Amino acid sequence: MTDTPSLPHTAKIDFPITGMTCANCAMNIERALTRKVPGITKASVNFATERVFVEYDPMAASIDDMATAIEKAGFKALFQEDESEGSEDFEQIARNAEIQDQTRKFIVGILFALPLFLWSMARDFELIGHWSHAAWVNWVFLFLASPVQFYTGWDYYVGGIKSIRNQSANMDVLVALGSSVAYFYSLALLIFPGLGDHVYFETSAVIITLIKLGKMLESRTRGKTGGAIRKLIGLRPSTATVLTDRAETEVPIARVQMGDILLVRPGERLPVDGIVLEGHSSVDESMLSGEPMPVGKTPGSSVTGGTINGHGLLKFRATRVGKATALAQIIRLVQEAQGSKAPIQALADRIAAIFVPAIIAVAILTFFLWWGFTGQFVPAMIRMVAVLVIACPCALGLATPTAIMAGTGKGAEKGILFKNSQALEMATRITTIILDKTGTITLGKPSVTTVMPFVGSDRTPDQLLEMAASIEKGSEHPLGKAIVKEALKKGLVLADPENFKSTSGAGVEAVVRGGRVKVGKPDWFSEIATLQKRDKMAIAGLQSSGNTVMVVSVEGRLWGLIAVSDTLKPESAGAIQELHRQNLKVIMLTGDSRNTATSIARQVDIENVEAEVRPEEKSSVVKAWQEKGENVAMVGDGINDAPALAQADVGFAIGTGTDVAIETADVILSSGSLTGILRAIQLSRLTMKTIRQNLFWAFFYNIVLIPIAAGILYPFEFFPAMLRQLHPILAALAMAFSSISVVLNSLRLYQSRIE
Repeated sequence: MTDTPSLPHTAKIDFPITGMTCANCAMNIERALTRKVPGITKASVNFATERVFVEYDPMAASIDDMATAIEKAGFKALFQEDESEGSEDFEQIARNAEIQDQTRKFIVGILFALPLFLWSMARDFELIGHWSHAAWVNWVFLFLASPVQFYTGWDYYVGGIKSIRNQSANMDVLVALGSSVAYFYSLALLIFPGLGDHVYFETSAVIITLIKLGKMLESRTRGKTGGAIRKLIGLRPSTATVLTDRAETEVPIARVQMGDILLVRPGERLPVDGIVLEGHSSVDESMLSGEPMPVGKTPGSSVTGGTINGHGLLKFRATRVGKATALAQIIRLVQEAQGSKAPIQALADRIAAIFVPAIIAVAILTFFLWWGFTGQFVPAMIRMVAVLVIACPCALGLATPTAIMAGTGKGAEKGILFKNSQALEMATRITTIILDKTGTITLGKPSVTTVMPFVGSDRTPDQLLEMAASIEKGSEHPLGKAIVKEALKKGLVLADPENFKSTSGAGVEAVVRGGRVKVGKPDWFSEIATLQKRDKMAIAGLQSSGNTVMVVSVEGRLWGLIAVSDTLKPESAGAIQELHRQNLKVIMLTGDSRNTATSIARQVDIENVEAEVRPEEKSSVVKAWQEKGENVAMVGDGINDAPALAQADVGFAIGTGTDVAIETADVILSSGSLTGILRAIQLSRLTMKTIRQNLFWAFFYNIVLIPIAAGILYPFEFFPAMLRQLHPILAALAMAFSSISVVLNSLRLYQSRIE
């Protein structure tokens, strides 16, 4: 269960639910929460994951209120008082208990229904003596059928009654009606022999047993679609080695506190996130990034909980523990994505809302039509029962969420975190990709390449660098950090800036050692026109070779320039070429000068360049392309990318970037590589293809088999007799396995190759 803040006065919570049998149950829970609990603004129930996601005002609604509303609707909310690391185990225990209960009831069904079915069929086909037609045999059949009807099938009565009480109808209603018609008709024949002597106790018993088998297998199979979450949870070690007063103490991971010093030996998983204090090693971070190559770690390096230490001994300080760790956040993101509803699911939800009442109406109509045309009650009743038990709203309800679960789980394994299923669906429609330059196409770790005083300046390169670095001391911009780093590397003494002022997209200025200092783009300085030809040519030459040039002035006098260059990521050119091959329009967005931007773009084969764009203008660029009819994806990693990420149809955040960018984006690429975009698009296309397949077969199943159960093929003698007169037992068998086929199709996503 998670409980995280959202907007002011709004909280989010998700928790598991048991007792659902079809998509209508999910809608019943949603209605119960939104209508019966004041303060709930949104409730979304995922039938496949059996979890509910709620947005609510904690001042108006409580967890107890939600649990009460859910229980009154006929279901059970699973809460744990101690919100500890073992909460997932608590949920799994509850799920296993439910499966065991279903298994027991199925076994009871088999023990009574199988002999009843064999005995009844043997009597019908005259395989045993005339004694089998004695009146007492039917009473034995009643004895065998009753435990199945009222123990194995009791859940359907309870669920059906609660569903009707909620002014809705679910699958339980169909099963309870279908089996009860056969059972109570047969009971009436026993009590009133004059009505007839052919009972259908085996029909009701086998229907319930087969459907219970299907639900049991469905639960077990459906659980595999949540394997990604369990695999992620399994990455978290249960204990950690904490160093206290030079002694080693092994403690449960839930007891690790921020600031604790921890020790990780070779081959062990890191328990929490932290900063390395001592030791050198390589760490397998494939669970985080999807990349197989280990990453070197030295003092000062950050490490992530759940990753595997290589050959060295590491001592590190815990910086994020519990639910604040990167692994916990990944688990939360995957759970939220799996619980969200994709737009394509809307059609299935609308149909599911009217499905059961429509089927009941069709079954009643079937009964009266056949009774009216033939004058025979029993055949009409059999067809009505077949219609009731063959209809399957479960397949419709599982078609989308199981594929979403498998797709987002597969993505998590590859370092691609979809925040919601809307982003997963929208990624298939992308036509244009806008790439921020720094930190996305390039490494985002620029370094100083040139420090050059202008002609006539009496300053040395070190004096120029020292003045620029002093003003950039407090800057978070990568270029400013590069200048400070270079100055410190040279051992220069930096002053503290006063009256610091930043001009967005141009530069910074402050008072340093009594003089007004400005550092920024060349065109920010009106004095640039007074430079000699050699200096102007130097600026142009550095920019054309991909350097970002910054001019330094003190008290209105130009001192010189500092050129900073950022290295391309090794995979950028290949990834962008592949995006071109997929007929996607690629645009580079940067605040750099056009000469610098064009130089970088040329190296990675990008023709469309949006240069000299101020941070606040980036979202306007995205909007402009959207107004041209493009479905735009924005890829960035910085704070100034956040508005553009929010504006885009799909925002991709490079996982190595800032928290603000990651929080704003729809998709997080944990690897920090552009190849993640290709994987995300490929995965979204495969997932949507699977959803369409699932929906097709779910609709096809119901559209084709319900009329067959109603007897539409009866006049056509060239069809097999089993189709012309579909027996309710065959209908129940078909219904039992229809949902399983949808789940199995979704599970194929785990076997897909995502390159």
